[in-house]
Amino acid sequence: MRKTFDATQLTQFIGTTGYYRISRRHLLTDGTKYLAEEAECFWMMDAIASHLSEIGTEDWFVQVRMTVNGKRATMIYEDGSGKEHARQEIPYTDFPMHAISLFACWDGEHWVIMLPSEY
Repeated sequence: MRKTFDATQLTQFIGTTGYYRISRRHLLTDGTKYLAEEAECFWMMDAIASHLSEIGTEDWFVQVRMTVNGKRATMIYEDGSGKEHARQEIPYTDFPMHAISLFACWDGEHWVIMLPSEY
């Protein structure tokens, strides 16, 4: 049974005090780790990491927007100014929010995946 997720708790994350490795080149912040654990969406962090590896580091900033429509979702990866890098259709999800936007920044060694409030 899925646990109840309270999205309002995401507002408490301003900046980060910790970084959590999900792969050799990808880190989560306190906020995205909380999101992954509480919303049970480590799959989303893995999808983001996979696309960031393909996008490369020419652009040091990527915005990831996910919208959920019923049990399907679309993830769009863009440069923050509307230029789309990639798009992924998710055929099934039980993600508890209708939409979310995350940021990823290249720090010279890692992609750091964060909530917008942690930017």
